[in-house]
Amino acid sequence: MLVEFSILPLGAGDHLSGPLAEILKIVDTCGLPYKLTPGSTCVEGEWQEVMEVVRLCHLRMRNHSKHVITTIKIEDEEGVTNKITRNITSVEAAAGRKLST
Repeated sequence: MLVEFSILPLGAGDHLSGPLAEILKIVDTCGLPYKLTPGSTCVEGEWQEVMEVVRLCHLRMRNHSKHVITTIKIEDEEGVTNKITRNITSVEAAAGRKLST
C-alpha cells in the first residue's frame, strides 16, 4: 500500500520547515520506504504500519497547532509491492525517458 500524506498546522506561522523536520524524524524511524516531495510525503507498507506513521505525525504536529489538517491519499493494489518507485519507472518507460523527480 502506498500512502501519500500532507499535514498542515493552521496558525503555526509562515515557515513550516522546523515542524516538518520533526515529522520526518518519525517517518525516518518507522523503517518503511518513503519519499519526501515538495508538498507531501509518500510512505509504503502495510495498512496498520503506514496508518500508525500518519497518526504519529499528525499527533506531533498538534504540538505546534491546535488546528491541524491531515490529507491522505491511498493506493492499494493487491499483491503489488515497491509502488514507491514502480509508479515512476512505469511512467518513465511509457515516456521513453528519465523524468525529473
